Amino acid sequence: MAKISIIGSGFSGLAASCFAAKEGHQVTVFEKNSTIGGRARVYSAEGFTFDMGPSWYWMPDVFENFFGAFGKSASDYYELKQLDPGFQIIFGREDVIEVPASMDELEQVFESIEAGSALALRKFLKEAEFKYQVGMKDLVYKPAFSWLEYANMDVVKGMLQSNLFSSVSSYVGKYFKDKRLVALMEFPVLFLGAMASKIPALYTMMNYSALVQGTFYPVGGMCRIVSGMQELAESLGVQFHTGLQVEQIEVSGGLVSGLRTNKGLFETEGLIAAADYHHVEQQLLDERYRNYDEKYWEKKTFAPSCLIYYVGVSKKLNRLLHHNLFFDADFNQHANDIYSTPQWPEKPLFYVCCPSKTDPGTAPEGMENIFILVPVAAGLKDDEQTREQYFKGIISRMESFCGEDFADQVVYKKTYAISDFTEDYNAYKGNAYGLANTLMQTAVLKPSLKNKQIKNMFYAGQLTVPGPGVPPALISGQVAANELAQYFKK
Repeated sequence: MAKISIIGSGFSGLAASCFAAKEGHQVTVFEKNSTIGGRARVYSAEGFTFDMGPSWYWMPDVFENFFGAFGKSASDYYELKQLDPGFQIIFGREDVIEVPASMDELEQVFESIEAGSALALRKFLKEAEFKYQVGMKDLVYKPAFSWLEYANMDVVKGMLQSNLFSSVSSYVGKYFKDKRLVALMEFPVLFLGAMASKIPALYTMMNYSALVQGTFYPVGGMCRIVSGMQELAESLGVQFHTGLQVEQIEVSGGLVSGLRTNKGLFETEGLIAAADYHHVEQQLLDERYRNYDEKYWEKKTFAPSCLIYYVGVSKKLNRLLHHNLFFDADFNQHANDIYSTPQWPEKPLFYVCCPSKTDPGTAPEGMENIFILVPVAAGLKDDEQTREQYFKGIISRMESFCGEDFADQVVYKKTYAISDFTEDYNAYKGNAYGLANTLMQTAVLKPSLKNKQIKNMFYAGQLTVPGPGVPPALISGQVAANELAQYFKK
């Protein structure tokens, strides 16, 4: 049994702690903030309970696989509700696509918009399912230390059949012509960190999860996943230290030997860094032990940051569903403002989550809990004036869609943006989602899961394999823990 330390208690850190403890090691998690969960922390004020970060529950099989590895099920820790409709995309006041849970109903929606698209959807999703099986079975659970890991005929064949070298945009365009259907099919990759023309078509596997597996909600919020994972971890003997800032990683003889923190020195025999990769290397490690220098990170393509509003409204709002995507602006222009010429967008697309439509407990009786998210370029300077300016414009567009004024009935508001991501998570350039999943940042081309100079140190999270998102973070923690376990076995 070895002493293992984990920096960061987001999904990857929690997953890593469980798998490391399962191997019989003594595991301690160090979290700089006062609560567990990383970006998936919960925030409560004046009777409203807000998930601070992730709000989409897709890929339910990944969560079941995680808990199943410990003889458990997700249902042992939280109740799942399937949303129907799963979400809606709003192109205009009377131009809305609701995405039903039923495949027959979804095909009818497509056919009503574009003749022949129901059959096209069927073919598209069959291929998406194949990509999902290849991706989730053969690709994402590999540590990606070498391309030789993929030198298996079935894997190579699967990768080629998954259109790895064509883009999401060109691939979707082969099936659908109506701009609204194209937007619907490209939407799931919106937060993968590049325009659809730059994301490999392999990631259309996300459509399989969104449209076939369905969209779910853990009753009580995404924070219920965090509390469930923490409960599992503690049952395995994991210890958590919150409000504890790691200031230096001590290395001796090519091995991590301790963590110097704001509360003293903690000895360790193995380390998984599940905090921001760039921060860990540039701030916590001596230069000779870093995998990458500052120039490396400057050249990387990052997924967006976010401008977020946590809002309480003292009335029920018409027409909103649990998940709402406001695409009533120029998609390409907003994407350019994020990826091509980084700047604050003139008229942004935005996302509204209204969990009180599904879960009344998230807001006082008769009120709405609203989470508003605007994707913006990482690294921008933000201030209160900018945040307030965007808020007024967004509320005005929401009022137009809902057909009622409610700006005067906003009884609670908290903003969160780029500088907050930097402050709370040490996020490089205030990014919210990690590295973009471009072809040149896939698998072996991502920052390495292992430290190349320190034998007992590994990384987990959205800046290494397999990539951004909650399910990939779970997998990242598992893979890192397994690799550290292999080190001890050797």
